[in-house]
Amino acid sequence: MKKLSLIVLSIFCASIFIGFTIEEPAAGHTSLEGVWEMKHQYIYENNEIQDTLFDVNGKRQVKIYSNGKVMWSRYSPKDANEWFGYGSYEIVDGFLEERLEYASNAMMKIVDTTAVFRFELVLDKNSYSQISMDEDDERYNSENYDRIE
Repeated sequence: MKKLSLIVLSIFCASIFIGFTIEEPAAGHTSLEGVWEMKHQYIYENNEIQDTLFDVNGKRQVKIYSNGKVMWSRYSPKDANEWFGYGSYEIVDGFLEERLEYASNAMMKIVDTTAVFRFELVLDKNSYSQISMDEDDERYNSENYDRIE
């Protein structure tokens, strides 16, 4: 009987310990994991939104985030170039950091795969913005996305 009581007590204590060590997501916690389509861009002046640019005439830009990897593509019917990139990402102190591993020829002509693209991140459940900052930490542009999957 003592052994049975000891086993039951051990299981009870273990379940309490496990219950306290499992972390629940914070209320309102959202994830960048998924498929996103750019809906528009903001142009900033003095850290304030001055203009909104919408993609028109069939242009589309989609990003996919999964397990620390990112892939994006941009389609523009009037542009003969292919635009895509693949790499890794992480979120550090409210900033999205992306590192290209490879990209389309057009993209490789203008960027270096060793570059880290760092954006201020504003993330909600079904939308996010990646905000570009200049050398003085002033906002100048953002790409704004809606979750599509």
